[in-house]
Amino acid sequence: GALAPAIVVPEAAPAAAVPAASVAFGAAAGGERPRSTPPVRALARDLGVDLARLTGTGPGGLITRDDVRAGALTGPAPDAAVVAIGAAASVPGARESRTPIKSVRKHTAAAMVRSAFTAPHVTEFLTVDVTPTMELLDSLKRNRAFADQRINILTVVAKALCIAAARHPSVNTRWDDAAGEIVQYHYVNLGIAAATPRGLIVPNIKDADALGLTGISAAVTALTDAARAGTTSPAALGGGTITITNIGVFGIDAGTPILNPGEAAILAMGAIRRMPWEYRGEIALRQVMTLSLSFDHRLVDGEQGSRFLADIGAILAEPGMVLTMV
Repeated sequence: GALAPAIVVPEAAPAAAVPAASVAFGAAAGGERPRSTPPVRALARDLGVDLARLTGTGPGGLITRDDVRAGALTGPAPDAAVVAIGAAASVPGARESRTPIKSVRKHTAAAMVRSAFTAPHVTEFLTVDVTPTMELLDSLKRNRAFADQRINILTVVAKALCIAAARHPSVNTRWDDAAGEIVQYHYVNLGIAAATPRGLIVPNIKDADALGLTGISAAVTALTDAARAGTTSPAALGGGTITITNIGVFGIDAGTPILNPGEAAILAMGAIRRMPWEYRGEIALRQVMTLSLSFDHRLVDGEQGSRFLADIGAILAEPGMVLTMV
């Protein structure tokens, strides 16, 4: 879940339907009750998904959480009544209009409400002089070896987050209420919040912690292209462990991002602004950004969250600090 998107993609021409590898609609065989577990059925109720319309990808056709989430994102075709409501929204001179709540937005809304009322959110803020990082990005642009790479501030923040998460693993965990367990991830599937004409989605980069700057850059580019084309797969949307959202693209300095369900932390990047800042004992114009970190206080103590955020800030304030952390 996110306060605002890290990537904004314009509306594109209708694309082919999402691959149906894990979302096959159709009545359950023989009219039998679909095979699922109580937590999966509860999730389906929350998202308004009819389990009879899903084909499970789990063992023996068991319907999984990912199947339900994918079903909420694709959903059945709207009926004539819904289409009529959507068409009526464009009537000239109307005093009000109505837009059907489509599957992506419906899924996002349900997930955000579930997260806000399940996980005890805490948000901390850190304002950082990122001038050295911006200077590093300028030097990379001039370096012919990186000429074709879209390495930007989001790329660097993503890498800094992965490094900091390795030092403070509690931010990369999940509270499994049904099992009564805390799940510690030993990998980072990094979610990047993206606003599309179809609603907010959060695809994730698998094993982002194993990638360098160029690898993360390429992964973000692929993610953006898929979101723009409307071809983001269910696999890309499932399995995230921690998320970044960039509200700075809208000129916003800071906010309180909402956790994605099943994740312990989300980092919001604010706008980078030139402002007077104390630098080497004097006042100078520097490039400054505020980071906002929300975390689940069941999983992350205040000290752990603070140290995690401080590590990210230290890397952005002086990229060379990464040598002391790896």
